[in-house]
Amino acid sequence: MECLPNATSQIVVYVNGKEVIERQPDPETTLLYFLRNKLHLTGSKLGCGEGGCGACTVMVSSYNREEDVIRHVAVNACLTPLCSVAGMAITTVEGIGSTRTSLHPVQERIAKAHGSQCGFCTPGFVMSMYTLLRNNPTPSEEEIEAAFEGNLCRCTGYRSILEGYKTFAKGCCKKGKTCCQNEQNTDNEQGSPQLFDASEFTPLDPSQEPIFPPALQLREAERPLGVKGPRVQWYRPSSLDQLLALRVKFPHHTNRDWPKYRIVAGNSEIGSY
Repeated sequence: MECLPNATSQIVVYVNGKEVIERQPDPETTLLYFLRNKLHLTGSKLGCGEGGCGACTVMVSSYNREEDVIRHVAVNACLTPLCSVAGMAITTVEGIGSTRTSLHPVQERIAKAHGSQCGFCTPGFVMSMYTLLRNNPTPSEEEIEAAFEGNLCRCTGYRSILEGYKTFAKGCCKKGKTCCQNEQNTDNEQGSPQLFDASEFTPLDPSQEPIFPPALQLREAERPLGVKGPRVQWYRPSSLDQLLALRVKFPHHTNRDWPKYRIVAGNSEIGSY
């Protein structure tokens, strides 16, 4: 691998705080397949398989060395190649809480607000909301709605989901039983009981969230990557010179044949086709 000196062929990620090493992975393996079939974390669901439903949503955290900040993003694991998250931290719905230990406030509120019916979409909504709160503990109602633009629910409906999660909004008064959210989720004309009592919700404490793994802040985590699979190869250069060397080795054709290489950034297509 002369283009990438000192390159490694193994993937190192942290999943729910634990180091996971995958030696010689197939570059065509998606993050969702790896989580469900290799690690048996089946909370993240395989729905549409093309980034349309959000049932597979997980949080991917990475360290930005230039800005010295930790970046959290919600991604569709069904589209995300495993190789693209090398050196990053993955958080799934199993990693934030459970009924065996204790529910995270994000899990508790969607349950107590009756925001889950069949439950298939629920992990995706939970992880989209969790990621938003990791970046902004007091979002606005508009930001909460925007966070769910990639999540679909086909049975419960969005009212209970949104009203339960809008109790996290910075505009919520949080005054116990007289909370403004209790007024919003009551239908006085129909005489229906309120959906939930916001005063019963466990408060969110951002200081209790897991820290980003210190090992992933070392330069070793940014080591060049070169993985050869049965059909394709995956390279991650760590410098512009290495990228240019790869371009020389794998020229890009303009004819109708499949190009010899594609630069993957964001990956809204490679994971599907």
